[in-house]
Order: sequence, then structure tokens, then C-alpha cells
Amino acid sequence: MGKIAVVTDSNSGITQKQAKDYGIYVLPMPFFIDQQTYFEDIDLTQEQFYEKLEGKSEISTSMPSVGSVTELWDELLKEYEEIVHIPMSSGLSSSCETAMMLAQEYGEKVQVVNNQRISVTQKQSVLDAMELAEHGKSAVQIREYLENVRYDSSIYIMVDTLYYLKKGGRITPAAAALGTLLKLKPVLQIQGGKLDAFAKARTVKQARTIMIDAMKNDFAKRFGDETGSNMHLFIAYTKDRDTALDFKSQLEEVFPGLEVDVDPLSLSVACHIGPGSLAVACSKKINLE
Repeated sequence: MGKIAVVTDSNSGITQKQAKDYGIYVLPMPFFIDQQTYFEDIDLTQEQFYEKLEGKSEISTSMPSVGSVTELWDELLKEYEEIVHIPMSSGLSSSCETAMMLAQEYGEKVQVVNNQRISVTQKQSVLDAMELAEHGKSAVQIREYLENVRYDSSIYIMVDTLYYLKKGGRITPAAAALGTLLKLKPVLQIQGGKLDAFAKARTVKQARTIMIDAMKNDFAKRFGDETGSNMHLFIAYTKDRDTALDFKSQLEEVFPGLEVDVDPLSLSVACHIGPGSLAVACSKKINLE
């Protein structure tokens, strides 16, 4: 089988440096900040992003330009025979749909994977694609596999402040005011690409418990794997890594023997939920049999 290039976008949380280490390619996501365009991990670091976000800059997300996508594909096809392109979930952005449309001009050489992932679960899909390629799978086979297991993942996110949900129109000003008054810490979920409400907590401690219980329930009931022996487990966070590492210790006590990876949440998610957010996520390990 010919060489396969794996492409994703920076919504996966994979940095340009990590991409070189992995041997993959990452399209930087564009952000419009106070009417200027920045590209994630190119001229916009995590620190710069949060400085602007907390400084009340006007921030909106966009998707990679058509030209940047096709130029990368054209360049890669000079070296590789096939491309597996894994964009962020079609439920959260139109970049997936656009890539699928563009790929029609490339026949079977470019396979765009619509597997409903974002952030750490999208990153795991990229790593899974690489492993499948190493085991001789074609680009078509990799796409089909990843789309078949698209719902074998979960993300639960505790939001520290309601300000950004209100600003993005995801909750009403009245609900935000009441939630702030009651000091609520909402827990959101991403299942199948949509960001939805899951539960309300009064404290960070309670929110953590809710997320851990939700993960236990998913392991046992959705994935039939109470110990998590066939699961990847992740923590993701916005800005506050120390809190994420403390949560990691808590998770390791609940799921002994499981490796817990810790990564920043992608900036496209962070701009809608703000700093101080904490997430737990999982995805099922691939089956190579």
C-alpha cells in the first residue's frame, strides 16, 4: 500500500511542533480578533489568546480557506499517494462539509473523515489513523473505520463562568444572571459533535464528581468496559493547567492503572466557554483485528 499523509486542523489541539514529531500535517485555524486575522499556533499562542479573550476583545472563529486546504493537499500528493483528512466535527463547523466538497475533485486520493470529534478526541482519531496506516490500511479503509466508530467517545466540560456562554448566545442573559447569582458551574457535554447542557453544579468539587460519575457510567453502559481497559482517558482545560493536573490525580484514583493524558482545549472551544474550564473525555481504543 502506498504512503498515506494524515492531515488535521488545530482544533485537534495538536501543535505544529507535535505535528512534525508525529509526522502529520496540521492546518492552523484562523481567528478574527478585533478585526485582525490570526492563525492558531502560528502567530497566536494560547497565552496571547487568553490575554485578548479576558481583555474583552471581539473574537470570532473561522475555518481554513479553500486555498490553504487545496494547496496543502496538492503539495502532499507530490510525495504521498493518498491523504486522510480529519477536520473538526461537522456538528460544530462547516469546515468538514467544505473539505468533503473539495475532495470530490481528487477522486479517492483524498478521504475526508467526518467522525464527529473535537479537541482531545479528534487528536486521538489522528493517532488512530496513523496506526491504521502503519498496519497497511488504505485511506478509504481508514475513513470508513473512523466513521464507524464516530460515537465511541465522550466529552464533559465544567464551565467556570457563564459570561462567554451568554456572549455567544448559548444561554439567555436572564439565565446567565441567575446562574451567576447562584454561583452555578454548568457541566456541558459533547456527544456526536454537539455542545449541550448536561448538569448544573454549585461547586467545582460537585462538578468534578458529576463528570467522573458520567464517565464511569459511559464506560459501563455505553462501552461495556467498567475498568476502562479498552479506553483512552483525557483531561482538557482552558488556561489553568495546575487545576487540570490536580484533577488528573483525582481521576487516577478512580480509574487505577489508566493513563490520563492532559492537553489544553482547542481555542475554538475555549472562545465559547472561557478560561477556567475543565473537561474529562474518553475514546475507545481501535480494534485492529
